[in-house]
Amino acid sequence: MAFGGGTDTVFKVKDSGGTLTDISAYLNTSALNRTAGAYDVSTYGVGSKVYIPGLKDGRIPIGGPWDPTVDALLAGILALTRDFEWHPQGTSAGKVKYSGAAPYGVILVSYQPSSPVDGAVTFTGEFQITGPVTRGTN
Repeated sequence: MAFGGGTDTVFKVKDSGGTLTDISAYLNTSALNRTAGAYDVSTYGVGSKVYIPGLKDGRIPIGGPWDPTVDALLAGILALTRDFEWHPQGTSAGKVKYSGAAPYGVILVSYQPSSPVDGAVTFTGEFQITGPVTRGTN
């Protein structure tokens, strides 16, 4: 079995200068949320709904302790399409990697720093996947 801990997760995104940058040191949560549409094509005389496969979609939520470095990177790419790589078990040889590249990739659609009076300054954000996602290995 190839179980692994989340502490090995690596997330990379192109910064505003076009460099694929590992921001894993600033994250304590990330996910790859994929969905697929199903279109209703039911007709008269059928006792159950009938569907055909639809378009794929997805988002990558991220979050962690706020830091000026990651703030500058995320603020600089808000609403821009960027290449990405998400490695759920790290970047060792043979480990799974999900990626998207130009002209597609991800768009940072939300970024929220948060500063509670009784806790650490943190941030959350979410990337909208645009176009196909490639599943491969390192």
